[in-house]
Amino acid sequence: MKQDIHPKYAESTVTCACGATFKTKSVSGDIHTEICSNCHPFYTGKQKLVDTAGRVEKFRRKYKLDNKEKES
Repeated sequence: MKQDIHPKYAESTVTCACGATFKTKSVSGDIHTEICSNCHPFYTGKQKLVDTAGRVEKFRRKYKLDNKEKES
């Protein structure tokens, strides 16, 4: 391996928007994320709706859906 051409691989802190933090190693320093395994619906089992710019409402208006499911 050539000397002095590789980036420094150091300990970094990952911080989520929910407040969770953990340590890992990275070449990019401290990392800030919007979602992590502590708050992601797949891992928590809870439905958490992240609506960016009203996309869900736009979809509901487009297909004329209401909030209640139709009963058969």
